[in-house]
Amino acid sequence: MGVIFGSGVVVIIGLLKQKEADNLFQKLSSKTEEQKSLEIEQILGRIKESLGSLSLDALSKNSQEFLKLAHESLSKQTETGEKNLETKKELINKSVEGIQKELKSVQDMVINFEKDREKKYGELSENLKFTAEQTAKLQDTTQKLKTALVSTNIRGKWGEKIADDILRAIGFIEGVNYLKQKQQDTVNTIPDFTFLLPKNLKVNMDVKFPLNNYLRFLETENEPEKDSLKSQFLKDVKHKIKEVSSKEYINSEEHTLDYVILFIPNEQVYGFMHENDISLFEEALKKRVIICSPFTLYAILAVIRQSVDNFYLEQKASQILAKLGKFYKQWEKFVDSFEKMGKKLDEAQDEFNKVNTTRKKGLERALKEVDDLRQEQGIALEDKSD
Repeated sequence: MGVIFGSGVVVIIGLLKQKEADNLFQKLSSKTEEQKSLEIEQILGRIKESLGSLSLDALSKNSQEFLKLAHESLSKQTETGEKNLETKKELINKSVEGIQKELKSVQDMVINFEKDREKKYGELSENLKFTAEQTAKLQDTTQKLKTALVSTNIRGKWGEKIADDILRAIGFIEGVNYLKQKQQDTVNTIPDFTFLLPKNLKVNMDVKFPLNNYLRFLETENEPEKDSLKSQFLKDVKHKIKEVSSKEYINSEEHTLDYVILFIPNEQVYGFMHENDISLFEEALKKRVIICSPFTLYAILAVIRQSVDNFYLEQKASQILAKLGKFYKQWEKFVDSFEKMGKKLDEAQDEFNKVNTTRKKGLERALKEVDDLRQEQGIALEDKSD
């Protein structure tokens, strides 16, 4: 500000001096050129000296004033800055303390997370190891099962095992509710299972089922081969239906029902047949063959079990009613006899009352007359006492 002020003063003074110089130049214009030149030089010299001294004085004064103002302003600003600095220092210290606490909390969290991560990673590693072991065992079991199911005999045993589990779940007892591998009396065929129904009726079931082509269908990735194996499997099913219908499992001489059960021991195979050829089931029904999966077999046998129980309950109820009829007849006879006996007892009571009253009194009177006559005759009573 001092510099600006001094510069302004110098400019104003310069303008004033310039005006004086113009006046002097007007006066000297009438003189000779030499005099004019000399005077001009002299005047310019004096002007320069005057301007220089004025500029130096103004600049010196302004500089001192500027330094004084600057020193005062700087002192005030320094004092204010120191106060603000102290305040900010306290705020910074508090912020640093808060940040340190937050950092400590984050550090503890990171340490705990790391410990938990190591623990979880260990558990995950153990679970993955256990899963890998179980998967390997399952694959081995699956491979063994595939190998076993290739054999018709073993596949039949597997189907029988599943059927046995279903029968136990329903509550069937061998020899009471069903027979297993029992040859029929009039023919040489041997059903896998024969279910015993009321009134000496039966229904037979076959559990052997062709699965070779189906297993090959699942294993192959070649689409043309898959189509061929699927078609061959469906043909195998049709052939099995025809075979079951021709085994005389439906036999009036054996008192069987007009239907035979063909058991498919796998829901996936049952669903595959439904999805690819629903006509198989219609054809089977025409041949009086009922195709059952584990679920549907359970439902059918549960209905048979309930029907048998209801039949025997009704039969027992009829027997109980017949027994109650006989009991009622005997009860009527008992009541009749009891009433007759009551009448007899009443008559006996009447006779007793007569004996105890009328007859007794009559005897007492006759006895008294005899005793009176004895006394009149003076006959003493014979003393029979010892």
